Amino acid sequence: MLIRFEVSNYRSILEPVELSMVAVDRDRVEAREAASLGESLLTVAALYGPNASGKSNIVAAFTWLRDAVQHSLRTWDDEIPVEPFAFGDGPGRPSEFIVELLVDGIRFEYVLEVHRRAVHYEGLFHYPEKRRRRVFERESGELKLQRGLGGIAGTRELMTDRTLVLTAARRFREPLVSKFAGELLRTLAMSPGQRLPEVIEMAVPYRALRSTVRWFEYLSESDQEALFDVASPGAPPGPDREQALALLRIADLGIDDVLIDEGEKTLQRSAETGASRPPKRVRLVHRAATEKVPLDFRAESEGTRTWFRLIGPVLTALRSGSLLLLDELDASLHPTLSAQLLGLFHNPATNPRGAQLVFTAHDTSLLNHLNRDEVWLTEKSDSGATRLGALAEFAGERVRRSQNLERAYLHGRFGALPDVDQAELLRALGLIG
Repeated sequence: MLIRFEVSNYRSILEPVELSMVAVDRDRVEAREAASLGESLLTVAALYGPNASGKSNIVAAFTWLRDAVQHSLRTWDDEIPVEPFAFGDGPGRPSEFIVELLVDGIRFEYVLEVHRRAVHYEGLFHYPEKRRRRVFERESGELKLQRGLGGIAGTRELMTDRTLVLTAARRFREPLVSKFAGELLRTLAMSPGQRLPEVIEMAVPYRALRSTVRWFEYLSESDQEALFDVASPGAPPGPDREQALALLRIADLGIDDVLIDEGEKTLQRSAETGASRPPKRVRLVHRAATEKVPLDFRAESEGTRTWFRLIGPVLTALRSGSLLLLDELDASLHPTLSAQLLGLFHNPATNPRGAQLVFTAHDTSLLNHLNRDEVWLTEKSDSGATRLGALAEFAGERVRRSQNLERAYLHGRFGALPDVDQAELLRALGLIG
């Protein structure tokens, strides 16, 4: 589980901002106890703020770190594709990322400082028995390993100025490194409201849509019809068609089933075999009285498409206990569906493995479904840099647990609202002198 994430000098973020999943109100069923930390962790966190205030960049920064660990060895030959703050001394400073995860009850901390030309610093630490111990640390071209980790000594041969040690060390399958890297790489990220070209929607090469399709292609051998079967919490996660259908039907869109078959017009080349094959076609079966009719996916409303795309990532996160990042959760979704989604992550019955959801949104009605420690606010400083603050500790004073968050937010109690100059707008439109 994510404990905290900190980033500085990335896109609109200059000075360090921190997102913490440590619960302020621990006496709630939604807060999951982490005995080794002496704290409880949240399963949901929401980022609110005006447009262009940096909400999406916080999500993008975590996604960048995940992708860096996945691909640095293969794709960072010429330059590290980091995006520092564009103004002031941003371009000349390194970007820093810090993530702390709870993996099998043990706290891990990963620190990374990079510039476009080289990795400045990288370190992985863990806290067995609550004491900080180095797994590895790399600085000025020197790599130090924890005693007893000789199995990843070959990392030195793969390490370059622009290769992450964590990326290289994963190849040696050392359990301590693999556990942390595996948890980080299981992070799922998507933008539900992203509009896709029609040809992409039909051919299904889009990662999130493929992620959903695989759940409907799998034929469950059980008769389980509930959304989740928690009778065997240790069972390995895997696709289950009945669970996918149950989640699709929650939306009450009049959809009874999903058909996945082969298209006829164009061919796609299989990455595994090199053979050409027709693209897969998705059709949603609608019911009306006693009649059922399959409709092409492109005929569905934007809201239905969005909900369908979400099913795969949501089920994968809930079944594996991983982190899901959603940028603009409320885009194209009815507030009731967004609230249903929050409930799936809040409820231990549907989220037995402690999956976490971090999302950005503008829909203030969702604040009625969030606790004060689950809300974070972004705003831009005069220098154009993003600032991030916890609503639970807004302006140095604790927000009351019983406060109506939506009403207080809309009345400007917490700031982070768009500052619209009506007079300037009317003058620009030529409506006033």
